[in-house]
Amino acid sequence: MELGGKLLIAMPGMGDPRFDRSVILICAHSGDGAMGLIVNKPTPDLNFSGLLDRLDISRSPEGRDIRVHFGGPVERGRGFVLHSTDYPHGPSTMSVPGGYMMTATLDILEALAIGDGPQAALLALGYSGWGPGQLEDEILRNDWLLADAPADLVFSVDDGTKWVKALKTLGIDPLTLSATAGRA
Repeated sequence: MELGGKLLIAMPGMGDPRFDRSVILICAHSGDGAMGLIVNKPTPDLNFSGLLDRLDISRSPEGRDIRVHFGGPVERGRGFVLHSTDYPHGPSTMSVPGGYMMTATLDILEALAIGDGPQAALLALGYSGWGPGQLEDEILRNDWLLADAPADLVFSVDDGTKWVKALKTLGIDPLTLSATAGRA
């Protein structure tokens, strides 16, 4: 099962409140585990300007704002910029299946601060991680639904509707979902 570049959509009744109504882009998946970023949970107490100030990165009047998200509970002090493929990337940028890139170095923040950088981007603090076979088990347990990851949904500024919109890409009305799963 190849999950890289797919969206995980949390099912109702998710036991972990950190993942309640989460939409996660899986950035890497292998036999060693999986890594993804929650793309619909903005941080309530930190915006991009505040982050630049904390990192002592100067911002020009042309500087862009990107949303800062809670990417997951692992390494919450570490930032990851998920972005479109139009930014010149080097060895510090990872290709994410589905037409995305991920960079975890200050140079991309500096570029965004002066109005350069990728056309589409969001910043995630921390990430969501799974050990070998763990995510597959959670999917089989019906904790998550899988969907394709359209860029207009991933980079949408309307974080509050991403969970519903992700479900609708599968033809699912959230009102019809049950927290109880079964197998026929």
